[in-house]
Parts: sequence; C-alpha cells; structure tokens
Amino acid sequence: MKMTESRTILAKYSGSQHGPITRLIDPSDLGDLLKPFIFLDYFNAEIQPGFGFPMHPHSGIATLTWQPGTDVAYEDTTGQQGVLKAGGLEWMNAGGGAWHKASLMGRGKVTGFQLWVAMPPGVENGPSQGQYVAPEDVAQFAVQGGNVKVLLGALDHHAGSTSSPIASHQDMNYLVVTLEANAQWTYMPPAHHDVAFAVGFAGTTEVNGVPLAHQLAVLDGHGSVTVAAGANGSQVLLGSAAKHNHPLVLGSSSVHTSADALKLGMQTIREIGAKLRVSERLG
Repeated sequence: MKMTESRTILAKYSGSQHGPITRLIDPSDLGDLLKPFIFLDYFNAEIQPGFGFPMHPHSGIATLTWQPGTDVAYEDTTGQQGVLKAGGLEWMNAGGGAWHKASLMGRGKVTGFQLWVAMPPGVENGPSQGQYVAPEDVAQFAVQGGNVKVLLGALDHHAGSTSSPIASHQDMNYLVVTLEANAQWTYMPPAHHDVAFAVGFAGTTEVNGVPLAHQLAVLDGHGSVTVAAGANGSQVLLGSAAKHNHPLVLGSSSVHTSADALKLGMQTIREIGAKLRVSERLG
C-alpha cells in the first residue's frame, strides 16, 4: 500500500435528534463499528446561564467533553468542583462508578461535543478519575492555514510531536482541525489504527474529496485523511484508533466488556448514589 493512499468513506450519517443534541454515535449501533469510540453527542443550541446536565452516573467508560463556546461549572464524586473555562476539556474516567454534573454558564448559541470511550478490562472497574484541562493547556499545533487541537492521543508532525495531557487508556487520537478558507491538511493515522471517523461541524468541508456537512463519515482502515475547507473555512472532528476488541455490554448509563463487570459497576453506582442522597438530605 502506498502511504499516500486515502481512506475510503464507507458511509455518512446525519445522526438522530434529541432536543438540542444530535447523537452521531450510539453504543447500540455505530458504537460497535467504531469502538473504542462508542458514543458521540453534538450539542448546538441557544442557552441561558444555568442550562446543564444534573448529577448522573457512569461506569466502565470515560467521557471527554469539549465546550468551546461557554464556561462550564462542574462537580464530580472524585471530590472535584470548579469552573472550566470555554475551550477546556473535561475527562471523566468513571472506572467502576462515578457521578458528575455540569452547568453551562454562557448565553446565546453554543456548541460542543461529548465522546464516550470504552475502557479495557483492568480499567473499566478501577478507580474513577476526573481531569479538567484549561483551554491554554489543550495540546495544539499550527498547520498551514489553520491549527490542530489534540484532545486525546499524540501526533507527530512537521514541527515535532504533540500529545494530549490526558491518559486515555486506549490507542487512539481525537482531533479538532480548524482551517481557513480554501486551506487543506492531511492526517496520516498510525498504520494500526483500523477505526476512523470524521465530523464536519462548521463551515464547508470535504474529507477525501467527499462533501461533509454536519454529518459523520465512517472511514475504512488504511491510509490518510485529507480535510479541505471551502470558502467559509472549516472545522472538523477526527478520530482514529486501534479497534477495541471486546464486547459492549450495555447498562442504562454504563458500558462494560462483560456482564460480570457491568454488575459490579451498577452496584458501585447504586452505593455512590445512596451516599449522595444522604448528603443532600444532610446539606
């Protein structure tokens, strides 16, 4: 195979609408094809301060939330709380069970993404960990006519190497590519990254010559990914990974690799939930 061979776009999806959220990947459908990327929500709505997501649990997964247009007040059951400035990253590795909540503090039209990452055995029922990365600490590098943010993973490029400060426990890259009008950039995933997708979410975009407007494209397992911006510039979300070779065993807010691991996670979630309710009554 020539290193310049482009990955073929196998399918395009517009996702399903859930109020202000477009669900582009779900564990029960595309998640099995794209794992470890098992869930992806795109948020795009008018908000008032205080709009958000109440305390809720997860286990067996990690969530990565990127809200570039608004500050976010957060709290989680690892004992952390505060305000994450717009453009920062919230990484919640739920491990065997954790709860978290977030309130968007801006006003007007905001956009953002939340990704779920399947965790491997040995991590899925381990300790939970919340990590909050300030916008100035999000890894990025310049390309001709734009820049690339490395939300997860690491990438070698013309100026050296850039790595996310987050340890994802999966062999994966998760990038935001921003290009000026008529610019283009080519991403060469590691050769063993046999899973890949792209989402065009702002401006006008072609990925490997195929128009991609507010859609997710599933790419095949070999070759490069070229993002080309139109006259309005472009923003594209890119993901590539080595396949997560484990089943997806689904709970109401959890994903594990086996029924036994899910049972443990659900038990931990219930125990933490009971303590939260006691704390609320005492508070």
